[in-house]
Amino acid sequence: MIRIYLSISILFLSISGVAIAQKNRKTSDAPSQPAQQETKVSRPKNIILMIGDGMGLTQITAGMYANGGNTALSRFSSIGLVKTHSADNLITDSAAGATAMSTGVKTYNKAIAVDVNKKPVITLAEMAEEKGMKTALIATSEITDATPACFYAHQESRKMEYEIAADALKLDVDIYAGGGAKFFDNRPDGRNIFSELAEKGYTVANSMDEVERAKDKFVYLPAQEGMPKMSEGRGEFLIMMAKKMIRQFSGSPKGFFALIEGSQIDWGGHANDSQYIINEMIDFNNVIDMVLNFAQQDGNTLVVVTADHETGGYGLIEGDLKGNNVGGKFIWGNHTATMVPVFAYGPGEENFRGIIDNTDIFKNILKSIGW
Repeated sequence: MIRIYLSISILFLSISGVAIAQKNRKTSDAPSQPAQQETKVSRPKNIILMIGDGMGLTQITAGMYANGGNTALSRFSSIGLVKTHSADNLITDSAAGATAMSTGVKTYNKAIAVDVNKKPVITLAEMAEEKGMKTALIATSEITDATPACFYAHQESRKMEYEIAADALKLDVDIYAGGGAKFFDNRPDGRNIFSELAEKGYTVANSMDEVERAKDKFVYLPAQEGMPKMSEGRGEFLIMMAKKMIRQFSGSPKGFFALIEGSQIDWGGHANDSQYIINEMIDFNNVIDMVLNFAQQDGNTLVVVTADHETGGYGLIEGDLKGNNVGGKFIWGNHTATMVPVFAYGPGEENFRGIIDNTDIFKNILKSIGW
């Protein structure tokens, strides 16, 4: 009996040994695997940079309470703060601030996409064009004003708006939309930049109907200077242009880059006018909400919302929870050095958290998209 039991035990151990050996042989023959699989990096195909000129936290707060306590910015989970100083001043102007965001280079106040030595620096729009992406610049200021200008022009001073307008011919931006027509066709040098753009294949639109019919590159500058205030009948210009841009670009095989500026938040700050700021913030908020809806559905779009600086030293001192009579005080009529917020949504949004420099807007967009 014992002899039978020992024989069965030996047979069982032999079978187990063969099985273990075969298992070990299969494991050693298999390709070696890393202990942790690399996570595939998600890259955005499209970039939408939205700049609320002069938009600090108080401007956002005033717009939120006046809008029934609602802001599209509450939809973002990646939020940071941005240091805004220029190369030569603690308090930046819009030109130096926009140059930092469009090129990643600190420069002097009033510079349009040139460095401290007045040498041109490549911009996000120029890089996007080189990559074959569609491009759009949309603003409620003149399209020659500091912020939009820093994405397509290179000039020593923001005051050189006739020269800035002519720079539009040097880059094939697909959509120019804003104000500033007088710098294109009522020029001291007699040139008509609209005609020259038309010769390059642009549709020079004179109405929203013509904008809607445009299927390729177009320029639409319905105001001689800046666009009217919201309180003076500008209507849905900004959101309509943003919607047109998205419809026209969303199928682009290489994606697109767009700048959308809520320019006149800054003008309300300079005027020390709370209601002006609130009206412009609500308009900008509606565009942000629409852009986020697109980005959420698309899944391949990085949206970055920020400001070039705060304007007015604005503080809320009155109002109620129903959004009535929201108002405040200003410490002066110019820019301040306070940090401004940045909000990001989409692939690469994590690059915009924490305290960053305004040059990091450019650098982190490049990092997100893999350039």
